[in-house]
Formats: sequence, structure tokens, C-alpha cells
Amino acid sequence: MEWQPDEQGLQQVLQLLKDSQSPNTATQRAVQQKLEQLNQYPDFNNYLIFVLTRLKTEDEPTRSLSGLILKNNVKAHYQNFPQGVADFIKQECVNNIGDPSPLIRATIGILITTIASKGELQMWPELLPQLCELLNSEDYNTCEGSFGALQKICEDSSELLDSDALNRPLNIMIPKFLQFFKHCSPKIRSHAIACVNQFIIGRAQALMDNIDTFIESLFALAGDEDPEVRKNVCRALVMLLEVRIDRLIPQMHSIIQYMLQRTQDPDENVALEACEFWLTLAEQPICKEVLAGHLVQLIPILVNGMKYSEIDIILLKGDVEEDEAVPDSDQDIKPRFHKSRTVTLQHEGGGGEEGEDIEEEEDDDDDTLSDWNLRKCSAAALDVLANVFRDDLLPHLLPLLKELLFHHDWVVKESGILVLGAIAEGCVQGMVPFLPELIPHLIQCLCDKKALVRSIACWTLSRYAHWVVSQPPDSYLKPLMTELLKRILDGNKRVQEAACSAFATLEEEACMELVPYLSFILDTLVFAFGKYQHKNLLILYDAIGTLADSVGHHLNQPEYIQKLMPPLIQKWNELKDEDKDLFPLLECLSSVATALQSGFLPYCEPVYQRCVTLVQKTLAQAMMYHQHPDQYEAPDKDFMIVALDLLSGLAEGLGGHVEQLVARSNIMTLLFQCMQDTMPEVRQSSFALLGDLTKACFPHVKPCIAEFMPILGTNLNPEFISVCNNATWAIGEISMQMGAEMQPYIGLVLSNLVEIINRPNTPKTLLENTAITIGRLGYVCPQEVAPMLQQFIRPWCTSLRNIRDNEEKDSAFRGICVMIGVNPGGVVQDFIFFCDAVASWVHPKDDLREMFYKILHGFKDQVGDENWQQFSEQFPPLLKERLSTCYGV
Repeated sequence: MEWQPDEQGLQQVLQLLKDSQSPNTATQRAVQQKLEQLNQYPDFNNYLIFVLTRLKTEDEPTRSLSGLILKNNVKAHYQNFPQGVADFIKQECVNNIGDPSPLIRATIGILITTIASKGELQMWPELLPQLCELLNSEDYNTCEGSFGALQKICEDSSELLDSDALNRPLNIMIPKFLQFFKHCSPKIRSHAIACVNQFIIGRAQALMDNIDTFIESLFALAGDEDPEVRKNVCRALVMLLEVRIDRLIPQMHSIIQYMLQRTQDPDENVALEACEFWLTLAEQPICKEVLAGHLVQLIPILVNGMKYSEIDIILLKGDVEEDEAVPDSDQDIKPRFHKSRTVTLQHEGGGGEEGEDIEEEEDDDDDTLSDWNLRKCSAAALDVLANVFRDDLLPHLLPLLKELLFHHDWVVKESGILVLGAIAEGCVQGMVPFLPELIPHLIQCLCDKKALVRSIACWTLSRYAHWVVSQPPDSYLKPLMTELLKRILDGNKRVQEAACSAFATLEEEACMELVPYLSFILDTLVFAFGKYQHKNLLILYDAIGTLADSVGHHLNQPEYIQKLMPPLIQKWNELKDEDKDLFPLLECLSSVATALQSGFLPYCEPVYQRCVTLVQKTLAQAMMYHQHPDQYEAPDKDFMIVALDLLSGLAEGLGGHVEQLVARSNIMTLLFQCMQDTMPEVRQSSFALLGDLTKACFPHVKPCIAEFMPILGTNLNPEFISVCNNATWAIGEISMQMGAEMQPYIGLVLSNLVEIINRPNTPKTLLENTAITIGRLGYVCPQEVAPMLQQFIRPWCTSLRNIRDNEEKDSAFRGICVMIGVNPGGVVQDFIFFCDAVASWVHPKDDLREMFYKILHGFKDQVGDENWQQFSEQFPPLLKERLSTCYGV
């Protein structure tokens, strides 16, 4: 007996659907309440499916809405549907998949997929065979509706379809889909390719078995007149390039020819899919070989794709020059991610290395239009190809660039400046001869009357900052800085943003070169405070923080402090504890405190207090949430992480002066909790702070050591690289303060450290910190550590040979020397590595040099002259020379 609706009930449901289309919020609320009530009645869902599939007299939007409400019910309560209701809904869906209305077909397709995704593909075994059978229908609507549903199922459940759980339906489905590549309807051809495309990246076996047929069928569709079909063909080829390039190589020449055409497709969506091909090809080892002959065609196409389209310009309000007074809307502001503190060491030739585990985010030249589009894709493709072909790209580019850069149409000129920026990394050598002419031209473009030209000029100049800084400062650095600072005060927000980002890049490259201009730079940055809207303020903090990192203690001049600190502290006082704008401001202050050192003293008290409060509040909120998750929200732990990092900055900058602040606060108790937090980033920042406090005011840390050491020991887990790195560093700092009293704790940490230093593929930063800490433990407790010497001496020597002479390296090497004294046998087999590590010192302190001298000569005397001769023959010439010059061996 088939279910039939009750007339009165049906009218009630229809009235509800009509009301829910009302714009009035009160009506909407009433609808929500009514829906909740009706969901208590199991057959309410029967009414909904009935309206969707049977009530052809109703208008389409109402019927479709009925289906979408049903879909939400399926999502929320499907497991509570009585069997009869579930069966009725399934049957109605399959019977009406061919509804004459495209909207209704699509809604039924969504409904089928939602039921299937509730783990129901297993419970609805007849679904796939029925849908595949319906594909053969003479009726276009039935075929199209079934394909629409199948495409959604393939998208949602691609892995399940290729599993034994369903007896691998793909073995039947894929050959079936391939037959429809030749269908007379473009919509159906498009569905068929889209379905198969879902299985390329996962290398589904059924597709791999039919790969040649698939590729032939794609080639047959190359000239298809329908844009959607062409788009899906391009997408398929791009994915095949990633997973089955072997199958494409025989046809590569014609595929490239085809993609060259498609990258110029009149339909921008097709052109964008095709343009991805060049990005993917650039990552393949065969790129150079297969593409070299086509650059002459490809380069002009990519360059042409880098022009703003008319729609871009409208969206970017490219004709609005002055918008600095327009407040930002919240959705303009991308979430920022705080980069937690990782302790690194100084290397030869430059500052500390970035920790290798930290992914740098890519700067984008115009990220407010954050949708990926043809312009961005073309620019990215040119950038990666420049990195593959290097200067071989230039013969194809330079003639074009001349025309573009000096063009009277600003859109063309703007694209030329983008091109110049895109190749900056890959073609840097070949561009050098042209830069003396180009850089002044770009600096002139900073004053262009078009805001979009000014902003792209900022970005491109920042890409050449390295070269600018390598020239005499008066030639390019000074004019560039002067103009960029003017742009920071531009009337256009996009230009302000681009200029601030570019200036931050320039600061990183120029470092000390900026010192003579500090007064001028600070005047500009401080003036911008009063001018900027919300979003750009956040970038301004970053530029100020980077300035502090770049010039360091040179910032510690009364006149500079007078300029910089009042506006920063004013912002600091305006912001509430819950305001996420605190993140970038705290990061900025952390850099400033580290740079100003004692100059920050007058400002440190309120800043310190607030950081402690932020940590305390976050911990309290986490505890409430843990005890009553239904009543409290989980806290945003970033507040705590950023506060811990700023406290580290204060401890590092103020040194011993931080002592009275620590004495008057409960920071050690809070730190004990933070070190045990479940979130790795919280632990990472806690250990950095622990190390900094150990250096700055150890008497306050010492009473806690017995409680802290076991926690440090359990965090020597290289699965969390940065946590492990900072814990290791902190242990080393603690051992230098504890001296011989470190002895009871050696057992908690030593074996883990030795294991880490011997692990393959450990990042350099972690290896270096581990070596330093092992050396320091050996320095203070040689009797306990020396017996293990043989297990770590070789990786120890190799990981410290590239570090600059500094305090940390000094203490570690003293430790090794003392341990060799206790256990000389531990170094014998790897003595050549020890010699090499000793030779990496440029100026060891006298007493350390004396220790090296004794060990080298002791070894030489032990083995005798003749053996030493043979041994030192193995040395590279440079090492041999260095040892004989410095130590006379």
C-alpha cells in the first residue's frame, strides 16, 4: 500500500515552504521553530519528498526548497528515519531523477548523494546499478539527471567506489562513462569526463586498466565546441601529467600545442584550467626537454594572460584612486598566523637560519582578489618556468618587455611590471646588465597616476631588493627608500599595503644599511599610524617589527624611542584583551623590545603585566572548557602563544632587568602549566621562554628545576620538531647555570638526545641545538656523559662545523674536550671528524685553543710520527694546512 499525504498536512507544509521564502526575520524564526516541531513526526519527510517529486503544480523554487530541507533532515537525523520512510524517499528519488526541470533534477541528485554519503552506499546496493542503467535511457532528462547524481557521488565517495567494500563498482562504471564521451549532448559529455576525472589523482585501478582508451577519448574531444567540455579535458590532462606522465610523453608535442591554444581560450575558465598545465609541467623533470622548443609560442601567451581583465579592474575598483578614508570591512582582513619562536644558531655568512620546518607563506602581489584567476596563474607559471629555464627564457622575454614597460596604456604597462617581478628569482643573473636602467624606471613608476601601477611597482621592486642593496647606497637604495616611504603614505589603501610589504622585504635585505636613514624611516612609519585603516595597520606593525629585527640595537637612541614608542603604546592601550589585533602588535613589540634592550625599560612594566594576564586568562578559560565543554567556549590559545613569545623578547632584550618583574609575578607557576599544554605551539613557546628566563634571571628558575626537567625530557620527541628543538635548547641553557648540580637529571635526557643526533633526515637546526646541548651537559657532568662519547662524536662534529664562533659553540666544544680527557678511547675511531670540527674555529679563546692543542698533540704522540703522517694524508688540503698553521701538527 503506497503512502499518500493527508490534504490538510500537505497544505500546512506548503504554507511553511512559502513562509520560509519571506525576507522577514521574525517569520524566518517562526519557520525554524515549526520545522523543529514537525521533525518529531516521522512522515513529515514523506511530505517533503512528495512536494519535491510529485507536486508538479507548485513552482520550482518551492519544490526545490522542500528537497533542500529534506536534505538537511537526512544530514541530521537519517539514522532515526523509520525504514518505510527511508525506502519511500529512495524510491521517489530514483523514479524522478529525470524530472523535466534542471533545478529539480539537481536537487534530487544532491539528495541522493547526501543519503549515499551517510554510509548508505553499502545499504543501498541497487543505487549504482539503477543509475548506470538509467544512463541508457532514450529520454535526455533521465540520462542527464542520472549523470548529475553519479558525478556528485563520484566527487563525494571516490575512494569508497574503488574499494572492496562495494565489490569495486568502478570496473563497470569507468568503461560505461567512457562510452558517453561521444554523446551528442555537450552537457552529458561534460558529466562523463568530470566523473572519470575524480579517479585520476587516486590512480583508481579500474581507470589505470582503461588509461589508453581514456587518453584517446580525451584527444577525440580536443576540438569540442562546448567550453565546459574543453575545461574538463584540460583538467584531465593536467592531472594525468601529475600521475601518468609516461602515458602522455609519446603525444607530448601535440598536447603542448593543444594547451597553447586552450591557454588563449575565449572562455576564461577554460584558459585558467589550461594555464595550470604549465605550472604542473614545470615540476616534472622532463619539463626542460619537452618545452624548450615551444617557449617562443608559450612566453607571449603567458605574458598576455598577465594583463588585468576588465572585470578584474572593476572588482579592484581600479579607477578609484583615493580610498584611504574608507573603513575596511571585516571580510577584507585575512586571518594572520603567528610564527612561534624557534631558537636557531648563527651560521657562517649571515644571520640565523630559518628553521626548516617552518613553511614560509608566499607573498602574493594582489591578494585582496584572493580568487585564483588567469592573471595569477600565468604569473605563477612564468615564475616557475623562469626557475627551470633560468636565463634561457630572456631571449623570448626581453623584446616583449621593452614594449610593455614603456606602453602608453596603463594596463599593458602594469602587466610588464608584473612580468619583471615574476622572473626576478629565476632570471636574476641575466637581468643584472639591465637593472641599472630598469630600477630607476620602476622607481619612477612608483609615482604613476594609476594606483594599480604604483602597487605592482612596489612588489616588483621588492623582488629586486637583494640587487639594490648590493650596489652603492646612493645609486639605488636611497632613491628607492625615499619613494617607497612616500608610497607608504599613499592615498590608496592597496598601494599602502604593497609599499609596506615591499618595505619590510627591503628592510630584511638592507639591515644595517638602513641605520643612517632611521630618523626619516620612523617619521614615516609613525605618521602612517594616524592614517591607516584597520587592515593596513596590521601590515604596518610587521614593517616596524622587521625594522627592529634588521637594525637591532641601533634603534636604542632616545630620539628614536621618543618617536616610536608613544604610538605603539597608545594602540596597546586601546586594544582589548580579546582583540586579535593584539597578535601582530605583540609580535611587533617583541621585536622592538629585543632591539631596544635597556631602552625598553620605561615601557616594560605594563607590557609584561598584560602578557602574564593573557596567559592566565587563556589557561583559566581552557580549564573551564575542559570541565564543562557544554557551557564554555574553547579559548583561542594564540593569545597565550603570542604573549609567551613577547615575554621571551622582554627577557632577551632586558636581560637582568627583567628580574624584578619576574619576582613580582606568578610566571613560573603559569609556565609549569603551559609546558604541559596539549597544543604543541604552546609548549614550543614555553620552552623558548624558559630558556630566556634561565639566561636572564636563573635564581627564579632554579627552585622549579626538579619539576621542570621531567617535562623537558618527555618533550625530546622529534615528531614535533620545533617543540623538541626549543626543549633541547632550554636544557642546554639550564645545564650551564646548574653546573655539577645537573647530575641527577642527565639520565632523564641524555639517551633521547643521543638518539636524535643519530636520526637520519633530522633538520639542521635541531641537530645543531642537540649537539650544543650534549656538549654543555658533558661540560658540567663529564663523568656521566663521556662514557657515551663514541655513540655521538661523529654526528656531533659534522653538525657543528658550520656554526659561527659564539658562546654556545664555545661551551659545547669545551664540553667535548673535557669528555675526551675522561674517555679518550671514545674519539679514536672518528678522530678525523674531530680535527675537522676544530679547524672550523676562526678565533677560539686562548684557553680553548690550548685544549685543542693538547688533544691534537696528545693523539699525535700516542700514535707516533709515522702513523700520524699516514693519518693526516687523508685530510683535505685545506684542513691539513689549517691544522699545521694553527696547532703545529
